Amino acid sequence: MEPVVVIGAGPQGLAAAAHLRERGLEPLVLEAGDGPGAAVAEWGHVRLFSAWPELIDTAARRTLDRTGWTAPEKGYPTGRQWVDTYLAPLAEALGDRVRYGSRVVGVGRRGRDLSVDAGRADEPFVVHVQRADGEARVLASAVIDASGTWALPSPAGADGVVALGERQAAAAGLLEYRMPSMEDLAALAGQHIVVVGNGHSAATTITLLSRLVRRAPDTRVSWVLRRGSADNAFGGGSADELPERGALGQRAKKAVADGQVDLVTGFRTESVNIVGDQVSLTAEDGRRIDPAAKVFVSTGFRPDLSFLSEIRLDLDMRLQAPARLAAEIDPNLHSCGSVRATGAADLAHPEPGFYIVGAKSYGRAPTFLAMTGFEQVRSVVAAIAGDLEAAERIELDLPATGVCGGSGLFDAPDETTDSGACCTPAPQLIPLGSPSLSAR
Repeated sequence: MEPVVVIGAGPQGLAAAAHLRERGLEPLVLEAGDGPGAAVAEWGHVRLFSAWPELIDTAARRTLDRTGWTAPEKGYPTGRQWVDTYLAPLAEALGDRVRYGSRVVGVGRRGRDLSVDAGRADEPFVVHVQRADGEARVLASAVIDASGTWALPSPAGADGVVALGERQAAAAGLLEYRMPSMEDLAALAGQHIVVVGNGHSAATTITLLSRLVRRAPDTRVSWVLRRGSADNAFGGGSADELPERGALGQRAKKAVADGQVDLVTGFRTESVNIVGDQVSLTAEDGRRIDPAAKVFVSTGFRPDLSFLSEIRLDLDMRLQAPARLAAEIDPNLHSCGSVRATGAADLAHPEPGFYIVGAKSYGRAPTFLAMTGFEQVRSVVAAIAGDLEAAERIELDLPATGVCGGSGLFDAPDETTDSGACCTPAPQLIPLGSPSLSAR
């Protein structure tokens, strides 16, 4: 029988392989990078806000226990520690079932393009793989896409398309879509630095920059938000059931309150302009950010669907997430306590035997947790194995974020009266002077 192909050797992909082995099914993990957790390694300097017990899948742990591995029980690892201590040993335990340098460039049904109904479900999947030594076709009984979203960051442009001049600024090294390390930022001391975005990545970068400002007080930081308020950028604070996630937002809030960061709200980037050896942003309303040495764009990620054009998908038109999952994770609607764990029934598509799991299953929605993905793969593998009772069972309660009432009104300068907050008083916007021209 053909193997179950798993796309991606990240946390969810490797966990899926461990669950498949326990079910007596043969996994084949295809990873585009040169090692396990290749995407995680790219932000290896960043510390996670989930503790070790929340970052280890149950089947993966059983696989590792048989090798004499000792599980970390306390602390919050960096991405690099997560790879070195957990993902790399797990991949080694899975052996040649994990293949690196194998980029999936297409998935379909053998002899059937997207339009063909006849005998479709009776044919195996065909996974097209690009390797250094050429192309290959792999037959699969089922496919689990755990390829993530890291490779496709959202642009600075407010309309979802790269802003005018954005590509040129990125090519010149003046604009980046990654989270910098303190070593990266040290080279920018005493200069103007801009951060665009309001998620956890942006808050992490702002927190690092506040440390830089304390060391080099002549460093100037501008934090650019599209929304009219910074309320949700600061997170749920003490109401967040993941303490370190709540603390992250509060550290960013303190950086603003202490004057280490200039907050710019309601700024929707239209163009990115190279000014000598610096870069400036212009908003749709004509406002401009003063030239900066570097712009870090942290506006989220989106799923790469290009290699799934021959697979019948049922995706939400806004989030590009599985339609049955979208209502649970929609940031326009999401409130504290409203997100439940999801399983195979939520992740299924009109193409039998095909599932998207992990961060990619959330499409463009934020706040994905590793433990969410581990529950997904447990349920999905049970469904593939024919254990419908286990597939339907939910074995996880997700921690509430403490951010309530959805995302508020997009244009509201003060969302506190419309947010329907139910968990904790909403943080107040810190006035920092006129936003005109200098965006201070």
